[in-house]
Amino acid sequence: MPHVTIEYMIMLPILILQIILFPLTASWLMNIWVDSRRTLALQDAASHLASVMQQAYSSLNHETISAGTATFSPDLPPYIENHPYTGTATLTAILDPAMNSSKLLKITLTLRNVGTTVTSSAILGSNVAWSDSTFVSNSTNACVRAEKFANGTICLSFGG
Repeated sequence: MPHVTIEYMIMLPILILQIILFPLTASWLMNIWVDSRRTLALQDAASHLASVMQQAYSSLNHETISAGTATFSPDLPPYIENHPYTGTATLTAILDPAMNSSKLLKITLTLRNVGTTVTSSAILGSNVAWSDSTFVSNSTNACVRAEKFANGTICLSFGG
């Protein structure tokens, strides 16, 4: 009979540990999975937005296109898992600005109420300019604006 009591004394703490440990581990793994899924969806949106910026620039950069303004719809979802997201961008010269080199447009998207942030980049020509603006995903008129001036400069910005 003493063997049964020893077995219970050994098994009881292990059973209690399993009752507590398994749900905590499952919850922890689900949180990691949800965060990864949100980050991946946000990165996909950022990459798509960078692609739209490159296409807008390329569309207006041809010499046969005269001065004017074009608006491009990025066709992005307004929410990622019921959270809106915002975007900003910065334009920097890749090499020395005096060399009239290509420029890098770095787009940063942030998932509101969660804080997840991702970046994506688009390489554009030397005749591009950036107008400070903010992309708001759940805005009814969220878009990319591109304005070509008579001197050939193309100014990009977020609309909405």
